[in-house]
Amino acid sequence: MIFFTQLIYIIEGQEQVFDQFENMAIPAILKYNGRLLLRVRPTENTFIENNIDKPYEIHLVEFETQQDFDNFIQDEERKKFLHLKDQSIKASILIQGNKL
Repeated sequence: MIFFTQLIYIIEGQEQVFDQFENMAIPAILKYNGRLLLRVRPTENTFIENNIDKPYEIHLVEFETQQDFDNFIQDEERKKFLHLKDQSIKASILIQGNKL
């Protein structure tokens, strides 16, 4: 298994556009041997300490292999909606890891 944690920063006012993209992208994960393990939208009082900007959402996803993840990224149906991602996401940080 390979794990990805993503910190997502939204352009203010584009939350609904982001949700439209996620409604399409998240189900596509399953097509490529992946699972969304966590989707967290933290609130101001859930941060104990931070030295970076606070993300709008945090995702934890697993895929069986790197190739499964690469196939997900190249999914043609997902690519049709990337304009929604570009319109709504200011920045994101993707962290790759393995279970220890």
